[in-house]
Amino acid sequence: MSYDSNDPPNNGAILNIAHIIKNVMSSATEAELAALYIMAREAVYIRCVLEELGHKQPPTPIQTDNSMAEAVVNGKVQPKRTKAMDMRFHWLRDRENRNQFKIYWRPGKTNLADYWTKHHPAKHHAGIRKQFLTPSIVVEMLRLNQVAAKAA
Repeated sequence: MSYDSNDPPNNGAILNIAHIIKNVMSSATEAELAALYIMAREAVYIRCVLEELGHKQPPTPIQTDNSMAEAVVNGKVQPKRTKAMDMRFHWLRDRENRNQFKIYWRPGKTNLADYWTKHHPAKHHAGIRKQFLTPSIVVEMLRLNQVAAKAA
């Protein structure tokens, strides 16, 4: 969770996508841009549904651990060879300029998305599990509250 005003707070992932990128990527930056594009494309319809339901949406935070991909999307750098990535990074730039997304960088160790995509030892799983799972006491309290509400 971030309390830094530059990075938006994250109270938990609502969507995790495991997707095989069908194209051959020529660099890690291009692969990360493709992943950002896939995630952002999926998030657009979720944002639209929430807005249609009356829930105004601030820019959706999307975190990347590739500083070059973040710099490309945010216009900090202009890569020389962009033919293959043009459509993706221009689409991402456009959506960020429309304030639909806030794409920001954090190091890989703090990137919770890496948990789903990397192989980790058992000790790591035990340590990080509490960040993803709701404690059983909270689940039980929610169940009790639902039963009490139905009985009333």
